[in-house]
Amino acid sequence: MNSRPAPDWRPLLALYWIASFIEGLGVSQIYAYLPNRLLEVGVPTADVPHFVGLLGALFFLTGLPFIPLWGVWADKYSRKAVIIRSALVEAVVFGVIAAAAAPWQLVVGMLLVGFQLGNSGVMMAAIRDATPRRRLGLAMGVFAASSPLGFGAGPALGAVMIDGLRLSSGAVFAFAALLSVGVALLLAVGSSEVRPEVVPTGGTVRLAFGAVRGVISDPIVRWLFVVYGLVFLGRQMSAQYMALLIHDVEHTSLDAAFSVGVVLGLATVVGAAVSPVGGWVADRLGFRPVLVGAIAGIAAAFALLSLASTIAWLAVVYSFAIAFQAVVGAMVSSLLATETPPERRSATLNLIYLPLYLGGIAGPAIGAGVVGSGLRSVFLAAAAILVGATAMAVVFARRTGDGQGNEISALRSGR
Repeated sequence: MNSRPAPDWRPLLALYWIASFIEGLGVSQIYAYLPNRLLEVGVPTADVPHFVGLLGALFFLTGLPFIPLWGVWADKYSRKAVIIRSALVEAVVFGVIAAAAAPWQLVVGMLLVGFQLGNSGVMMAAIRDATPRRRLGLAMGVFAASSPLGFGAGPALGAVMIDGLRLSSGAVFAFAALLSVGVALLLAVGSSEVRPEVVPTGGTVRLAFGAVRGVISDPIVRWLFVVYGLVFLGRQMSAQYMALLIHDVEHTSLDAAFSVGVVLGLATVVGAAVSPVGGWVADRLGFRPVLVGAIAGIAAAFALLSLASTIAWLAVVYSFAIAFQAVVGAMVSSLLATETPPERRSATLNLIYLPLYLGGIAGPAIGAGVVGSGLRSVFLAAAAILVGATAMAVVFARRTGDGQGNEISALRSGR
């Protein structure tokens, strides 16, 4: 057992918030300006939509085998080191994309993203161990807003650099690489080590397989993983094509950056700013009903995006989509943090990226196939997936709802 007191949760939350924000900023620029970068390295305009989907699937491909390992390494040795590792790899990823001069070099950069991931679950586990239970929903809600806010700032910054300063999209990614180096230094100097309540012992591989078995054998965690995987599947299908939808609505060429930056930036900032309200509400009403409502909200937003006819429509509806997505992430994290036993909490929170990785691989790949039927069909397909996720979330809430302790016990015991 860990006997050292946890550090103050508020400065820890602030540092992790910055780290997640900068990561979101850089990754969002990949979503927003990958079409620009593809044109710059010689990909024909007609081939860009298919390249966008296929390259998006590479985001998570190489990281899949490492999902159970990051949490084990973090708990056994150092959460702080694992989080700093992510920031340093971010810098390499963005640097490779910035320097790419041919499509295959972009492929290399996207494959490296897999080694960058695996930090959010570790940060959430540390926040959970340092935060009082009565503040957990708020803390998770605030943290969940960091990545969406970064996703808003990234395209806006890119628009200024490309259209305002007349720089290439390569310069945008080079700046993101510098910011990631700064985050690594900030974490190294300013963050504290937060050890888990129960430090795992034994071989890394055995512990990793044990963490996976724990997820598979726990019915509540299993439900959450399936629901969250469907949410992320629909999200990744749509996120890859938001920039192209903006160009389609405004009838602009793919190398234009202003509208993409404004719509994605404004919508994401507004949506993320609203999302902590979900955590505040959940502290009073419970995590489950808020989870169901947020997933239903994403489904409605995706359906409305497929009907968009103006930039204002896109900005408003996408704001709601981002807010609901952040709330879903906060609710899933909070449920895992409170439902999972201490000895499996950190590994389980990090393994939440198992459904995210699978959805992250399948979503863009499915989108690349669906887009052949029309760009807007991608958003309709994503909406249908989210309707299914909503139905599953309703069943989950009814079977494992707050106050149904006997049923939860029966679920866990297999009766």
